[in-house]
This record gives sequence, structure tokens and C-alpha cells, in this order.
Amino acid sequence: MSRPPISYYRATVADRAFGPPLAGVEDASVCVIGGGFAGLNTALGLVERGERDVVLIESDSIGHGASGRNGGFVFGGFSLGEDALRRQLGDARARRLYAGTRAAVERIRGRIDRYAIDCDRVDGGVLWANWFRDREVLRDRQRLLAEHYGVEWTWIDEAELRTRVRSARYHDGLFEADAFHFHPLKYAHGLASTLVGSGVRVHEGTPAVSLSPDGSGWRVRTPAGEVRARQVVLACGGYLAGLRRRVDASVLPIATYVMVTEPLGDRMASVLTTSSAVYDTRFAFDYYRPLPDTRLLWGGRISVLDRSPASVERLLVGDMLKVFPQLEGVRIDHAWSGLMSYARHQMPQIGEIEPGLWVAQAFGGHGVAPTTFAGEAVAAGIADGDTAWHDLRDYGLASAMKPAGFFAAQLSYWWAEGRDAWKDWSERRGAG
Repeated sequence: MSRPPISYYRATVADRAFGPPLAGVEDASVCVIGGGFAGLNTALGLVERGERDVVLIESDSIGHGASGRNGGFVFGGFSLGEDALRRQLGDARARRLYAGTRAAVERIRGRIDRYAIDCDRVDGGVLWANWFRDREVLRDRQRLLAEHYGVEWTWIDEAELRTRVRSARYHDGLFEADAFHFHPLKYAHGLASTLVGSGVRVHEGTPAVSLSPDGSGWRVRTPAGEVRARQVVLACGGYLAGLRRRVDASVLPIATYVMVTEPLGDRMASVLTTSSAVYDTRFAFDYYRPLPDTRLLWGGRISVLDRSPASVERLLVGDMLKVFPQLEGVRIDHAWSGLMSYARHQMPQIGEIEPGLWVAQAFGGHGVAPTTFAGEAVAAGIADGDTAWHDLRDYGLASAMKPAGFFAAQLSYWWAEGRDAWKDWSERRGAG
């Protein structure tokens, strides 16, 4: 197979420019660097608080990075698990942070409605399907969420799960009813359109080439101009801007893989009879969801390698057929990989790192709701002096230990993948 690495999302939206490259000098109260979800939500959070003197610059196009090509799952929580979050922060702070991501889910749903954003939203919830026979994996998390986070996930027994997900691979599951899934690039474009309509100056094709103090504010230089702003927000994700060494040094750009099948039509019923998105209980989990045009989107794996479409397809088709062997021979129309930002502590890095300089990054592949949470925290900090972002103070710009960090991250993933495989083999052997 040979095809350009164009995602399904990019292939299903019309080309659109939200603003020309910056030329000349612009003054602003706030300059946001990065046109992904973190930057867009920060800018919109400022607008909704009455601050419209905002410039947003994006080196490529709106939603170019992970925000415009992820799995499209919208649900609560962080990359770091709820049990680890509670052990590290204690009940009260962990509960506030988790609640912040659940509020972000509702904020996204509300913004879709308020700003009439057409983004193929499917209010089907999310299923967490158990790869293992051991039910305690599910019971422990269900109990933890109910007792310490006030969140109720519904138990789905094996027989019921198999009527929804036509696979013998899974054993029971949990259902998160208030989650949903959508077309992330359409949503990013909807946010950008809202910003432009509100007076925010958006400049695509405008990389930031330097950042320096400028009196009581900051000066952001670009190839053909500059922005002078009182406050600057770095929201560059896995595509590092090279503006602050310790900001870039604190994240690993990690690749993730996604593919989309041909339209399945009536064949979809042989795979899924639910509109829910699905992921499983392994550390190295698969995730997938039905698309409105009857295609199946399938994602999984992480790597330090940003692979070709052919390599992505080869890996993910093998994973898909382990779950749905009935899809043997299905055509893959799109396959892609791209970078996300990942921190050693598995939590976002959000807050003011120098006077007037803010950061929102390292969402670790679990970013749709947390980027909205981050945008709100930064916008509230800038516009209102709110200090809620201090709840994340334990998760700062810890060095990612590059280049050794890449090797360590890959080894960690392989170790977890091996642990999952051993547990699966042990269960099957015991059952046999």
C-alpha cells in the first residue's frame, strides 16, 4: 500500500483558512501559541470572560497536531489513572481535578450546542471492555470511582456486552454513559470559527521563532512579524516550538496510530450493534468507534516512531482481526500516525511558569477533555487571577530525560504490553 499520510478527518473537511500568516507587528493582551485544543480553548475561555484582545498563532493549520487526528473520544480523567492520582494527591485534590475533566466534557457538549458546531457528535457513551477473565479489574475501578470520585459506571455483563460488541475477546465491561465521541478536526475548526467571529486574531502558517521579555510583557517573533503581548500561552503539544528549553525538555513527543476502514454498511452489525466508543482494559489497549458513514475507526499502540501509513495499517489490521476476525479482507481507506506530548508523571503541565508566561501541554493521549480543562484553568488564571491551576503544582516541568527518555518510554510500553500478554496467556491456559 502506498498513500499520503492524510487522516480520515482531514479528508472529510473542506480546506479552510482561518487567518493569514502574520505580517508586521501586532499588540495584544494575550498571545496564544498553538492552534490545537489547548490553545483554542484557552482563547475561547478568555473570550467568554470578556477578554477579546487575543492573538492566536499556529505554525501550520488549525488542528494540525494531535487535536485534529485523535480517536475522538470525549470522556473524563487523565492519562494517569484515578487510583494513582488519589495516592499522589489525596482524596480532595484528586476529586477536584477529576471533576474538572468531567465538567470539561459537559463544557464541550455545551459549546457544540451554543456555537452550533457541526462535528458529528454521537452521544453513545463509552464502553470499557474487559480483555481479561478477571472481573476484579472492573470491580476495583467501578468501586474506586463511586467511593472516591462520586462517579457511577454501569456494569455490563459478558452476555450483554457481546450483544453490543460482536467479539468473543471480551469478558464483561463498564459503561460511561455521559461520555461521547465526535470528529475532532471539525470541532477544532468550529472553535476557530467562533474565535474569529468573536474578534480574536488568528494567524495560521505562523511559527513562533523566538520569545523574549519585553518590558512588563513578552515579544513573540515570527518569520514576518511579531506579537507584543502582556501574557503568552505556550500550547504546542508534541510539536515543540523551541522557545523555552525547559518547556521542551519536559515532554516526549510520542507517536500514536489510527486507521479507518472502508464503509461497512450492513456489515457493521456483525461487529457493533451499539453507537458507543470502545476501549479495553489492557495498558496497551485498542480503541475504536463506529463513524456516522458506517466506517470503523481503530486506534492503538504508542511508539517513539512516527510510522508510514503502510506500517500503521499493517500493525493495526493485525490488532483489529484479533478482536473482529469477521473483518478479514476489509479495505483500509485511511491510516496515519502523529505526535502527542507525554510527560514522565503522566499528567498535564498547566500553569504560569514565569510572570506572564503560561504553559498547557503534555496531555499524554488522553487530551480532549483535559485540554478543555486546561484552557479554562489558564483563561481563568489570566482573566480572573484564579489559582485553581495550583492543584496541578505537583506536576511541573520535570525533565523527560531525553534522549534516554525515549528509550525508557518505549521499554515501559513494551514491558506493560508483555505483562498484559502474560496475564492473557495465563488465564487462557488456566481455562483450558
